[in-house]
Amino acid sequence: MIGTNLDGNKLTFSIYAPDIEKLEIDISGLGKYELEKDDLGYFRGVIDDVNEGLEYKLLLEEKEIIPDPLSRFQPYGIHGSSMIISQKFNIPEINSLKLEDLIIYEIHVGTFSERGDFKGVIEKLDYLKDLGVTAIEIMPIAQFPGNKDWGYDGTFLFAVQNTYGGPYGFAELVSEAHKRNIGVILDVVYNHVGPEGNYLIKLGPYFSNKYHTPWGLTFNFDDRGSDGVREMILDNVKYWLDVFKVDALRLDAVHAIIDASPKHILQEIAEVVHKRNKLVIAESDLNDPKIIRQDCGYNIDAQWTDDFHHSIHAYITGEKHGYYSDYGSIDDIKKAFLDVFVYDGRYSKYRGKIHGAPVGDLSRCKFVVYIQNHDQVGNRGNGERLSVLTDKETYLIASTLYLLSPYIPMIFMGEEYFERNPFLFFSDFSDQKLIKGVREGRLKDNGQTIDPQSDEAFHKSRLSWNIDKEVLSYYRKLIEIRKRFLPKCKRPAKVDAGSNWISIKNEKILIIASFSENKIRIDYEGEILIGVNFPSKIFKDSEIKVSKGVGVYLLYEK
Repeated sequence: MIGTNLDGNKLTFSIYAPDIEKLEIDISGLGKYELEKDDLGYFRGVIDDVNEGLEYKLLLEEKEIIPDPLSRFQPYGIHGSSMIISQKFNIPEINSLKLEDLIIYEIHVGTFSERGDFKGVIEKLDYLKDLGVTAIEIMPIAQFPGNKDWGYDGTFLFAVQNTYGGPYGFAELVSEAHKRNIGVILDVVYNHVGPEGNYLIKLGPYFSNKYHTPWGLTFNFDDRGSDGVREMILDNVKYWLDVFKVDALRLDAVHAIIDASPKHILQEIAEVVHKRNKLVIAESDLNDPKIIRQDCGYNIDAQWTDDFHHSIHAYITGEKHGYYSDYGSIDDIKKAFLDVFVYDGRYSKYRGKIHGAPVGDLSRCKFVVYIQNHDQVGNRGNGERLSVLTDKETYLIASTLYLLSPYIPMIFMGEEYFERNPFLFFSDFSDQKLIKGVREGRLKDNGQTIDPQSDEAFHKSRLSWNIDKEVLSYYRKLIEIRKRFLPKCKRPAKVDAGSNWISIKNEKILIIASFSENKIRIDYEGEILIGVNFPSKIFKDSEIKVSKGVGVYLLYEK
């Protein structure tokens, strides 16, 4: 594996740096060691008598000193010295995660607890186990500038954020999660690198001259010199899976990863992951099943599905700005249940073109759904959660629909107990031009008036843990119902919709959601499992009158 690898007291080091002619590693207390360059542009070396914990830097062309871009630990941040670690952690494995069993809980480490680090997450693992989640999804932890960031501005792909607890803290979190049989999904960013602290650019053709993203330089996966870049990304995949025993990776914004190679980098990532019997999940806004298809596709295990969120959000809030302008009817929610993508080859007014493709008979467990996540909350100007945009009855309806959908549900931290604190965008850059650009961009594009560089934006986003016991109990019950009665990965047997109501029938349960007072004709018999403003029993060929609410019924055997 590229980078620093310590075996006993022997350090092996390699890095792809074809654009420079001389490279030395300067280890504190030991001195400088010149590395040899091979014909492919790699500098390599073996150094004896090296101990864990020693600090080092790289010396380029005998004149420029930089931290190691492949560093495993940056204890002093993105511009400080790198540190050598052993990378041998005693982390227990768990049985492989299965898509059909996933109930994901998304966490931003810095705002999840008062501590704002991995130990703060560990302290809540028993709570999460009791809630019923089977995996936690950790937002990116690759070293980013400063002390507070969403994590998508990381510049050291192998270094765990120092303010969260570094590699030792992350290893402890994975270990403690596994002891409770909770899987760990790590959010990784391979579509771009952050704009501050990017030292890779000094070494070689790591970044594309052909493709661009709104967030920063994109990796060169298909142009001259790209072999070394691809190896770095694939080694990074192996690093998280092999060293930290992470159970799955979530790939950020794969629609921004452009690769014209004979084998797409996403397919190669999937192959590396599957050799280890682990999972890989992609975020994409393309509505393209090619990402998850095994035949003629990339064979990613699952992908995020925004259409489900947009359909429910637009309907219950009435919002019609931006991409919500394409949604807003009860029929959109119905189609999301039946066909996954609402836009599966339909014309999108917002995009001004036909969007998406049908998924056909693909397993419904290949899609991840949510009613909130870091993007959908945090990219609002004021970071409002659904709890402040709707009343509690509507909130519980939305919760029921997605937690009892045929798809993989993902809970955004705090959602399960009706958290009302916002989740804003925040950053901690030191470059004044970047700071100015972020402030102006978030105000213009998202309407965020609170300075994203301020401590206020960060502290306002921290969970209050002011728990609404009614909502928390409801979530626990829904998860229990999902595990006991919901058929796994199957398209609903029947979905009906009327004026302000929708019903979804599966093999054993019937979900009826009414967004206003309604009279609803019933074709089934059953007893309520959980409900708000619904009768305890329903009878075939009868009509029930309900106010706004939701009922989940266990159907009687025929």
